[in-house]
Amino acid sequence: MVTLTVNNKRHNLDIPDDMPLLWTLRDVLSMTGTKFGCGAGLCGACTVQLDGQPTRSCITPVSAAAGKTITTIEAIGSTAAGKRIQAVWLALDVPQCGYCQSGQIMSASALLAAKLNPSDSDIDDAMAGNICRCGTYPRVRAGIKKAASATTTADVSEPSNRTEA
Repeated sequence: MVTLTVNNKRHNLDIPDDMPLLWTLRDVLSMTGTKFGCGAGLCGACTVQLDGQPTRSCITPVSAAAGKTITTIEAIGSTAAGKRIQAVWLALDVPQCGYCQSGQIMSASALLAAKLNPSDSDIDDAMAGNICRCGTYPRVRAGIKKAASATTTADVSEPSNRTEA
């Protein structure tokens, strides 16, 4: 029996201790916002926060998450940093296909929660493990900078000027 606290809700689960947190979230708890990408912790699509720290859930056994606060993309908007990041992502049309974006948002919101005004180097370090096959890195950086300069979500809700071909 493993007890996990996910998005402020306690779950007592009869699962193996070595089951990856990703599969627990997706298959056991039906929380499909966290994505499977590589299965080796290299791409960042599976990123969640454990006690506020970005963590690759595909290589994290549930036993390592027990006793910690797990936050997923489904609840990151309830945090101040997460709410600003999500608002900016929409306002600036940061995603293209969107598959990697839950992981991007989880890493970016952890960065902003830790550093109110991150430098380019801070952004590079925090986002280094999040791969975007569509190459939205300039929009991710712009989004983080915009969210860092905003004090409320109203400060970031400008309409996008991006057009689709």
